[in-house]
Amino acid sequence: MSDEDVKKQDESLDEDDVVEFEFNEDPEGKQASYGAGGEEDLIRKLQKLKLELKACQKEKAEYLNGWQKERADFANYKKDEETRKGVFSEAMRERILTRFLSVVDSFNMAMANKETWENVDKNWRMGVEHIYSDLKKVFEEYGVKPVGEEGEPFDPNIHQSMDMIATDQKELDHKVAKVIQQGYKLGERLLRPARVNVYEYKNGENGD
Repeated sequence: MSDEDVKKQDESLDEDDVVEFEFNEDPEGKQASYGAGGEEDLIRKLQKLKLELKACQKEKAEYLNGWQKERADFANYKKDEETRKGVFSEAMRERILTRFLSVVDSFNMAMANKETWENVDKNWRMGVEHIYSDLKKVFEEYGVKPVGEEGEPFDPNIHQSMDMIATDQKELDHKVAKVIQQGYKLGERLLRPARVNVYEYKNGENGD
């Protein structure tokens, strides 16, 4: 066969023949299959690979979603744990400070009678007053503030009425007459209400 005959034969091959040859050519170049069966096998393999790829992508998405969910759950757990620790710490601090209120009460009772207190040995008295001052500073550092003062309006949110004191002065009605025991707040939370006597206005028999 001459070169011209080969050239004419090559030109007579259409595109489908070339594609079919490419699909069925032996990878080692030993032989080539030009039948439609080889192409169908390759198509089935490609379809199988596509299905496997989709399955892998789906599995990957599931793993990713699961990981993201676990990460979000862990972040929420840490946040909740920090909140619980904060609440527990606050409760413990409140409990300890409340226990020390009785110590403050003892100091207040000891120094309530100024005349008697002034007659105590000066050095001993100054030492006790220094300790009391340090204790008050600790309370202030933790945000503990006293509540309950004579002359202020009675407030059931911070006062506990122990007794009613009659008065003929109308402007004193329902005001604190005497603080029996100091109350305290920790921030905006009431540690203990102030025990007080409260004025009650009375004007003779007509009750005006």
